[in-house]
Amino acid sequence: MKVALHGAGMIAVAHGAATKFLGLELTAVASRAETTAQRVAEQFGAATATYADLPGDADVVVVATPPQCHADDAVRLLDAGAAVLLEKPLCRTLEEADRIVDAAARHGGRLLYGENLAYAPVVQKMVSNAALVGAPTHLEVRSLQGLPGWGAFTTDEWGGGALFDLGVHPLAVAMMLANAAGLGRATGVTASLRGGEGHGSDEHAEVTLHFGNGFTARVVSSWQAGPEPTWDAQLAGERGVLRAELLPTPRLEYNGDEVALPRTTAAMPLLEQLGYAAQLRALVDDVNAEREPMMSAAFGREVLQVVLAGYESAGLGGELVSLPFSGPRDRTPLQLWRGA
Repeated sequence: MKVALHGAGMIAVAHGAATKFLGLELTAVASRAETTAQRVAEQFGAATATYADLPGDADVVVVATPPQCHADDAVRLLDAGAAVLLEKPLCRTLEEADRIVDAAARHGGRLLYGENLAYAPVVQKMVSNAALVGAPTHLEVRSLQGLPGWGAFTTDEWGGGALFDLGVHPLAVAMMLANAAGLGRATGVTASLRGGEGHGSDEHAEVTLHFGNGFTARVVSSWQAGPEPTWDAQLAGERGVLRAELLPTPRLEYNGDEVALPRTTAAMPLLEQLGYAAQLRALVDDVNAEREPMMSAAFGREVLQVVLAGYESAGLGGELVSLPFSGPRDRTPLQLWRGA
């Protein structure tokens, strides 16, 4: 299959590297800035293109534009016949999410929601071993790092900050672990957010997922944790503890004993360790098999509604917000936090 990049930022470069690692052809790179498209295209031996040119002859298009563009970009490319790998977060509002979900359904589910950690070996091994701990007593997932020095992550147009953009990663992992541990879906959310200087977005978020049996899980996402990233997860139960480190070095332990993970072969180990290569390979396999990806548009929408409930809860001083989220369908996370 042939792949094109719809966007040429840092994450798009990771997808380009994954394309080359898998031996697939990268045909074109499009960006708002022609110089950026040219630089990335030269890096991978591809042609430059405009957004309107895509999909061109590409079978798969990676959409790595800002979140406010995702719905229009994904729907247009699906309608043009391409399979789409849509970077996280899915989009900004439920209204946009439903447009994406409907378009994916019309085209046989040919859209993969870009939660790369779902394809990371350490996460897949942790999820597959979740039953080892027995009845769960504790679940916590964290993504802690510094504020990105690029992009427009803290602007109103982006739609949300640390919880919206970074927090979708630990939320997705927590949701996968909860399901594997027999907890099912969360029934409510409480959250607190903390802003940063010089902007009106959130830089630190603490979220509690509430489940029907009274169990609660904790998710923390922060851009106020210094330059060295710490991404980890812990699931404890009556029979033991599973603990995973995702960054800086993937590692999994069960009751203190290390669980073996696959060895990496890529020149850039994070392509395999964080699931980028397996994610793209899965989409190609899914398209060939005419099946919906594990990380579907519907799963991306489910993550988004948890995010929206978290922002509304924080705006209400930490009140419990029930799931499924029934708030305004046209509000961004930041608008819900501010009560706009």
